[in-house]
Amino acid sequence: MAESVIHEVDESRILIVGLGLIGGSLAAALRAAGFGAAKNSAAGFGAAKNSAAGFGDTILSCDSDPDEIARGIEAGLIDGGDTRLEKVIDGVSLVVLAVPVLAMRGVIGELAGLLGRAAPEVVITDVGSTKAAIRDCAIAAFGRVPRNLVLGHPIAGSEKSGVAAANPALYVDHKVILTPEPDTDPAALARVRALWAACGAEVLTMSVARHDQVLARTSHLPHLLAFSLVDTLARQDERLDIFRYAAGGFRDFTRIAGSDPVMWRDIFIANRAAVLASLDDFEAGVARLRDAVERGDGDAMLATFDRASHARHYFESLLNKTSYQAEYQMQQQAKLRYRVSPGGAVVGRIRVPGDKSISHRSIMLGALAEGVTEIKGFLEGEDSLATLQAFREMGVAIEGPHQGRVTVHGVGMHGLKAPSGPLYVGNAGTAMRLFAGLLAGQAFDTELTGDASLTKRPMNRVADPLRLMGAEIDTAEGGRPPLHLHGGRALKGITYDMPMASAQVKSCLLLAGLYAEGETRVREPAPTRDHTERMLSGFGYAVHREGDTCWLEGGGRLTAAPIDVPSDISSATFFLVAAAITPGADLVLEHVGINPTRIGVITILKLMGADLRLANEREVGGEPVADLHIRYAPLTGIEIPVDQVPLAIDEFPALFIAAANARGTTRLRGAEELRVKESDRLQAMADGLAAIGVEHSLYPDGIDIVGGGNAEGPNYGGGRIDSLEDHRIAMSFAIAALRADSEIVIDDCANVATSFPGFVDLARRVGLTLQEDSGGEGA
Repeated sequence: MAESVIHEVDESRILIVGLGLIGGSLAAALRAAGFGAAKNSAAGFGAAKNSAAGFGDTILSCDSDPDEIARGIEAGLIDGGDTRLEKVIDGVSLVVLAVPVLAMRGVIGELAGLLGRAAPEVVITDVGSTKAAIRDCAIAAFGRVPRNLVLGHPIAGSEKSGVAAANPALYVDHKVILTPEPDTDPAALARVRALWAACGAEVLTMSVARHDQVLARTSHLPHLLAFSLVDTLARQDERLDIFRYAAGGFRDFTRIAGSDPVMWRDIFIANRAAVLASLDDFEAGVARLRDAVERGDGDAMLATFDRASHARHYFESLLNKTSYQAEYQMQQQAKLRYRVSPGGAVVGRIRVPGDKSISHRSIMLGALAEGVTEIKGFLEGEDSLATLQAFREMGVAIEGPHQGRVTVHGVGMHGLKAPSGPLYVGNAGTAMRLFAGLLAGQAFDTELTGDASLTKRPMNRVADPLRLMGAEIDTAEGGRPPLHLHGGRALKGITYDMPMASAQVKSCLLLAGLYAEGETRVREPAPTRDHTERMLSGFGYAVHREGDTCWLEGGGRLTAAPIDVPSDISSATFFLVAAAITPGADLVLEHVGINPTRIGVITILKLMGADLRLANEREVGGEPVADLHIRYAPLTGIEIPVDQVPLAIDEFPALFIAAANARGTTRLRGAEELRVKESDRLQAMADGLAAIGVEHSLYPDGIDIVGGGNAEGPNYGGGRIDSLEDHRIAMSFAIAALRADSEIVIDDCANVATSFPGFVDLARRVGLTLQEDSGGEGA
């Protein structure tokens, strides 16, 4: 987890052993943060602010080079130092070991003999880029890892070296990974966190083994390759011409070969096992690519290049903090808040993004099909992109997306390859549940994981029936992700009566049924969206339906077919409701999917009195679409028909806002599934309605909402809403502001981008006054 609170550095004497770039920059950063009595405020590292900040007053250093110590004192970075550890250890409260990795054994051994002269509460930490080797040094010196030793590694550096290159901003917005032992003193860990947080770093924790594995792949291996490439070219006869005409790509890739050779030699020796493992993986990848080039296998090359290209873009988004989908063991989700002013108009013509449910399925079935599937209108939201990237990880060549266009080079029903690690689907519950069915029948093992929100959601309702089919699935406590699917299990078709209507469960079982022996039949207690059945048919796979039951026979094949993804009616709903509640509204939503299993929201709004008309109705790729024209008309509270509940299950948060503006009471029952969405949406919406003063009564499976019913002016107050990181809660209360009497502030809105990229721009375009705030905790 990332450390989100910057603590005071409450140390009396800090000793930095090794005053090179890393140690010198740490001293400079502490000075800039106000720690210690900087002797030379003109050095640019900040004047002393001890009395104001409550910080300690001394930074000392030990370094084998007396000239480096002299430079550090002259620059005002340190207050004193010596080449001998015994001369600077007295009374020290925090020791930072910043010497080369291979020098650690001697330094730690010497420190062990002198530690009794340090302060009683002394804490030790280090900056080494490999942790197992340093932990072994500590065990050799102390007999065990001391509880006051907190191993650490700042992910920052430069090709420059020495204290003269010290940079007070070196650690700002960079990660520092701490690798505490299970019995590490929590107070010691907190003090080391405070040290780095004061330098502007993002402090994270992970195990020693995981750290060394990750760093071997992301830092050590790239340096090894850069050194090797430059050396290989430099030893060739025509090297002068090679270097003279090398382009920027060569310069960028080989820049890190200018790093300190001695330091990197030490790192490769110290982290030998992890480096060799990562090098083995790389060599295997190069061998596969060489084989593809030799055979002229364009699809294999494209799969590698496209997977790498999009992984690189994904990495860039993490660096720029433009995506909450981070390296999920390490990244903290960015905070985002909406401030929406009351009033506004809702007019114009807009097209909302493509349907998320269809976008997910188009990638899945296109990957399993034989041939090339061309997709238009693909939703480029993070949920759908997570599905797309997962299939790249399983060896499928995918071009795009580019302006909603994606080309999938299908590998056939049995052409998927084992991914190299867990498949991360972010916040996409649809993806995880459908993947569970699709992957249950593969020959290889798979782990499915997601973000913090998704890992709270129950998965037993897909895992249990899959187990009845013969799948072997492990879940976390309470049936929650991650899901571990064991490959090579023979699946058998079953007849399954769903206890609760769910398109995701139905689709999961049908996808597993593709790989099962015999017939897989699913009976649903109420109609649910049928995108999977329609798309399977579009790919030439026979799916049968009779009454409330659909079924298919396993062992068939899929044939590639073009897909034009209609606009998502769930996304359109927010604007339908916005127009329905706003006097003077006149809005057209273009090319919206009106699948009969998805139009509950249209039916319910019409029953409430909305002036909503369908125009230009047509069928595209087996899915019906239309333009939706809605104008303001007064709404009336209704009792929502039970048979419409499954057809509008995702749209109810927005419909609750329509009910809050209707005349009279709107009653909903039979919607217990809302309790297990991205949040408990019944409770979350009830809490939000209470915050803005809407009268309501909450029930286990529904809610009664008493609308304001005013034809003009506000129907409720403003307030602050906790969206619980649920995108639909956030967007619903954003449109609620249209009829509020003061500003509505909505917290934790970052997940809106996962299902509805461009929501804010479209909202502003049709007339909402919506501002985004990131970061702090202001009111």
